[in-house]
Order: sequence, then C-alpha cells, then structure tokens
Amino acid sequence: ADLSGQALQQAIATNNDDNMELSTNNNNSNSVDIARFLRFAFFGFILQAPWNHFYYQILDGALPPTEDPFTSTTAIKVVIDQFIQAPIFTVIIFGFLGVLEGKSLDSIKEQLDEDYVDTMLANWKLWVPATAVNIAFCPPILRVLFLNVVFFFWSIFLSLKLNKD
Repeated sequence: ADLSGQALQQAIATNNDDNMELSTNNNNSNSVDIARFLRFAFFGFILQAPWNHFYYQILDGALPPTEDPFTSTTAIKVVIDQFIQAPIFTVIIFGFLGVLEGKSLDSIKEQLDEDYVDTMLANWKLWVPATAVNIAFCPPILRVLFLNVVFFFWSIFLSLKLNKD
C-alpha cells in the first residue's frame, strides 16, 4: 500500500479507537471531544503512518525479509523494533500529542516521568508478540496494515494514559 493510503487508514483507525475509548470510559458525557478527535487523526495521518511506512522500508532494506519465519533475522528485527525504535517513538508520541494539546515542555517531561515506564511495559506485552507475528508472517506490503489493526487497540490504551486527567 502506498503512503497516502496507509496514512488515511491510520487516521481512521486512530480516531475510531479514541472514540471507542471515549465511549467506554466512565465519562458521563456522550459528546465527542472534537479537538481530541482531530489531534488523534492528525497524529495518525502525519506521524504514525509515515513513520511506519519509512521505518519498515529502512528495516527491510537493512535486513531483508526471509522466507522462513523462524530465523535470526526475524528475532533481530523484533529486538530492533521493540528495544530501539519503540522507546524512541513512544517519547515522540508523548511529545507530539502533548504539543498538539498545548502542553508546555515541562508538562510533557513530567508526563513522561510519570507514565513512560508503565507505557513501555504495556507496550512490550502487546507489541513484542505482535511485532514477531508481523515480521515473521506478514508480507512486507501488508505490514503497515497489520500494525494499523493492532494500533487500533494500542491507541485506546494510549488515549487513556495520555488523557487520564
């Protein structure tokens, strides 16, 4: 899939999961937070989809996909993804959404101090197995689509974590 299609898929998925979180959260209001909706759409379209698109091109360029799903290449890619890429991208997510919310850099840093470790531990519980399945069994052309499906659920967690106030 091309980048524009991936970006549109991500914007839609991110908004749907944020709306699902809003509807399941014990919030007495039935209204949708339009600003929050737009922030998550912007995040999915401008940051998440392009990041995944180019990240997987670079990763697969450096370590080409293998026919056999159970190889050291698969394991190395999972380690790179989850223990190098994910910690960096998680900081970027906190910062990007924090800036869009109008938070100060000190406020973003405070939220990272409070929530980063818990977020990464939760991330690894979901994303290590999801990444292993993605790299081992999904053809490269479908990897970002697979990520978008998993990210649908992950974004519910992120929305709760980032909007817990």
